[in-house]
Amino acid sequence: MDNATRQLVQYAHYHRDPRNIATHYIGIPLIVFAVAALLARVRLETAGLVISADWVVWALVTAWFFTLGQRALILCTALVLALLVALAHPLGTAPLNAWLGWSLGSFVVGWVFQFIGHYWEGRKPAFVDDLRGLLIGPMFVVAELAFALGAFRALHTAIEAAAGPVQRRGSAEKRPA
Repeated sequence: MDNATRQLVQYAHYHRDPRNIATHYIGIPLIVFAVAALLARVRLETAGLVISADWVVWALVTAWFFTLGQRALILCTALVLALLVALAHPLGTAPLNAWLGWSLGSFVVGWVFQFIGHYWEGRKPAFVDDLRGLLIGPMFVVAELAFALGAFRALHTAIEAAAGPVQRRGSAEKRPA
């Protein structure tokens, strides 16, 4: 099992309720957008070249992802994250009130969705036990979306074999905490 699969399995143990996964489709992109918008304000200009912290962090996170394996999933994740950074980037030059309003508002709303999902799940967020969960979350959301579209079947099977299947609504069977 490659490291990406191990990380996704560990993360999946905290995410077997479909309502929790659904909240992550909204919460995690909002949080990534917010962090990128906050970082976009940090810029270094040298010799006419502007380097902003949002793209530097994206490059570092993407490089780390590629050390994990699952290249196709990582590429999809990197592209989704790049889109979110590109959407957030213009806020770096917005007036202070707009920058803070959009950034902090998105951050808070994103976390509200996360905590509602984990309330339904009955489990704490994965990052509480392992801070890497903060980085694995976006990859998990991309993977879950890909699974819903029928992609990465072998990875999906491996995750469900190790973490158990996603509970279907109305299932009387609850996973042990």
